[in-house]
Amino acid sequence: MSTALQHQDNRELIYSRLRSEALMSPNHEWLACMLASWCDGQGVLPDTLGLEAEQFNALTTHFFPGSSIPAQALSGSKLDFSRMLEKEDLVNLLKQFAKPDTVEIDWMIDIIVAGCLGSDHLWQDLGLWSRSQLSAMLQYNFPELAARNDQDMKWKKFLYKQLCEAEGLYLCRAPSCEVCIDYPKCYGSEE
Repeated sequence: MSTALQHQDNRELIYSRLRSEALMSPNHEWLACMLASWCDGQGVLPDTLGLEAEQFNALTTHFFPGSSIPAQALSGSKLDFSRMLEKEDLVNLLKQFAKPDTVEIDWMIDIIVAGCLGSDHLWQDLGLWSRSQLSAMLQYNFPELAARNDQDMKWKKFLYKQLCEAEGLYLCRAPSCEVCIDYPKCYGSEE
């Protein structure tokens, strides 16, 4: 059996164990996918998914009671948040557009911000299984912000573009995205 198939089988086994409880919210589903990948050493999320230890314990107790989920990343990922000067800006952007009244919104924000430190597509860095999962997760938790991505820009690029526009920074020299030579890097397929 190939390594990729072994990872997929292992990830799906972990996922089925995590999903043994009834869904509490759509985030429960996405967190189960991310944790299954994370427990299999996939994605870039660091120890405790990038959350504070207390947040991680609260998240796992809330959504996955009785599951023994390790606090350490099996991937060995040690993201360095000190190199992420924009961490606070990303948190503030997401909080500004967050859907109110969900217990888990702060957890989701911190996990997404941790995923932004990775070097791959955001859905892959988070350990989600497809870009459509990420799109659905962002639409559920940040509906107004997600609606702004009406040209289907890649999500990590989109979030950073929102930060630049909020600061009045327009680094691209092209008059519009459609004529930019990097257009395929921002709007192409991620699958």
